[in-house]
Amino acid sequence: MGDDSGTEYADGAPAGGGPVARAGDLDGFFDRLDPDMCVVTAVAGGERAGCLVGFASQCSIRPPRFVVWLSKANHTYRVARAARHLTVHLLTRDQRDLAERFGGRTGDEVDKFAGLAWREGPAGAAVLDEVAAWFVGTVVHRVDGGDHVGHVLDPVEWGEGRPGPLLRLSDAATIEAGHPA
Repeated sequence: MGDDSGTEYADGAPAGGGPVARAGDLDGFFDRLDPDMCVVTAVAGGERAGCLVGFASQCSIRPPRFVVWLSKANHTYRVARAARHLTVHLLTRDQRDLAERFGGRTGDEVDKFAGLAWREGPAGAAVLDEVAAWFVGTVVHRVDGGDHVGHVLDPVEWGEGRPGPLLRLSDAATIEAGHPA
């Protein structure tokens, strides 16, 4: 298996050779990051869900790919496991209320879409109105990363809306999660 970190290269060789980073060891590094926040929505089996996500990034230029990481504890993750498409929405800093709706509540208890302006997009995806930008992507791969699963998306359609600076982690840091991350 390799060293006690449980990490190996594809050829079976152990990764690293030095000390193994444990939970909390990299807090100083991670605390310096201030990523854009996004809302990810999923529709499957007659159910729709959405959550606030801070782990998301472009992961390929050609072909264009984007990955969003969803917590396994999250209601949206359970819907997204069966979804063929996900929608990624960027919010502006003045949309903290929308961030709180999708980050501070759990879909296990409330309908986050109730009273909210949204529409059906490509492949039946849920697209929120009045966001900075959005895209619908086909899920081409899922990667288990521990307590989160990465959903690699092939973008099929996108749109833009509100101008303004994007909502970042520092803007949303005081939102109490609807589910433990």
